[in-house]
Amino acid sequence: MPSFLVARWLSAMRFLSLQSHVAYGYVGNRAATFPLQRLGHEVWAVNTVEFSNHTGYGAWRGRAASAEQVGEIVRGIEALGQFARCDGLLTGYVGDAALANVILDTARRVRAANPRALWCCDPVLGDIDTGIYVKPGIDTFFREQAIPAADLVTPNHFELEHLTGRRISTLEEALSAARTLLGGPLGGPRLALVTSLRRADAPANIIEMVAVTPDAAWRVATPLIGFEIAPNGTGDAVAALFTAHWIAGSDVAHALGKAASSIFAVLEVTQAMGERELQLVAAQEQLVAPPRSFTAEKL
Repeated sequence: MPSFLVARWLSAMRFLSLQSHVAYGYVGNRAATFPLQRLGHEVWAVNTVEFSNHTGYGAWRGRAASAEQVGEIVRGIEALGQFARCDGLLTGYVGDAALANVILDTARRVRAANPRALWCCDPVLGDIDTGIYVKPGIDTFFREQAIPAADLVTPNHFELEHLTGRRISTLEEALSAARTLLGGPLGGPRLALVTSLRRADAPANIIEMVAVTPDAAWRVATPLIGFEIAPNGTGDAVAALFTAHWIAGSDVAHALGKAASSIFAVLEVTQAMGERELQLVAAQEQLVAPPRSFTAEKL
């Protein structure tokens, strides 16, 4: 085997991703899978819903997958002996509360096979411009069960406020709220990544991401790109990108800067093309090698 293929194989990671699927557009597994694959990683995508398009359009077709179906697919992958090779578990949109036990059971099974595997829990609930768009009880599942069991949690600004019951207008308020989601010596998330932060005490023409541990924090800011309708799925893509970079190097600042640079490049291409959906395929070269690099600062 050529040496460059050996190096690529050795650096490749494997992710089990339980998220939503849409036929048209890029959210959930559609937003996470291609970026990870383009970085050279394997993704075992298990779809929690099968929709024609994301719900931001106001109308869609399709349905949530049954808990039984999702569990069967997960156990089928496990039966192949692949969980021992799994580096990361990604979970996001939960279409039905019945899936809660399947998600928790999947995390337990993956960790039993590979204790080093990390669980990134994206607590998909809604956004500032839409409000809550998940079924009743999903927020309670994230708050009381999923987040305390995860290694990494990636809420957006709206979700951080909803999960913590706090209004967030300043950087200090954001850091304080994020730390309430973190675990202690007995377990729980080691890191919270706020995937979009729009605070009153920051310039209006930027958007930020902050990564927070119990005793440290990092911030990265990028220009705010003006969209008539902001693309959905950016948080899903950022969570996947950050997780991959974090696992690869265990350096929070590096992972934060890489994820921010990639998603900014994708959004620039999306705006230039006048599209509502993330243009991940058109921007695939920029995703891997962003023309503009953003550096995270330690706070």
